[in-house]
Amino acid sequence: MNKSTLMFGEGGLPLDPYEALAIWLRDAEETEINDPTAMALASVDADGLPDVRMVLLKGFDARGLVFYTNFESRKGEQILASRKAALCMHWKSRRRQFRARGPVEIVTQDEANAYFEGRPHGSRIGAWASQQSRPLASRAVLEAQVAEVEATYGEDVPRPPHWSGFRIMPTEIEFWQDGEFRLHDRFRFERAAGTREWAIERLYP
Repeated sequence: MNKSTLMFGEGGLPLDPYEALAIWLRDAEETEINDPTAMALASVDADGLPDVRMVLLKGFDARGLVFYTNFESRKGEQILASRKAALCMHWKSRRRQFRARGPVEIVTQDEANAYFEGRPHGSRIGAWASQQSRPLASRAVLEAQVAEVEATYGEDVPRPPHWSGFRIMPTEIEFWQDGEFRLHDRFRFERAAGTREWAIERLYP
């Protein structure tokens, strides 16, 4: 049996899960070929049927984990309806996984504006041109809409009213480290909504 490779507290990762995540992300940036901040985001529709897709983590702090999207997309509409979501980040090069789930809030206007203004010009154009998740007759139609937005706004592209960010405020977080013979290390952090203290426990693999 292999010795545990994942510990928290003295001699291991910080007991604050966000501080621990920051360390794992720095590690992933050194070895992941593409998008170390990529995460699978899960939501549910009105019938309770799950949906999952890849998005990018754009920031986090003690309040939660933030990503941005078109609120008129399928994921945007689903999350606005339920105000709940779950995510999973997997770094194959590090043989690690990070999971979280909890209620969701909309980021502030200032946060959304600041992030949007820092996006590449083409991405800001795309936020207006793409009717995300809706049927598209052809690529030519999309390209025409891009040209129309460019002609309308030029270099000064404002944030669309339907484009903003969500903050997942986890009540549960899990760190997973691959182990020999599938005897993985798993630690779960839990806290009740509205509280600051995390309870941590080791899980069977």
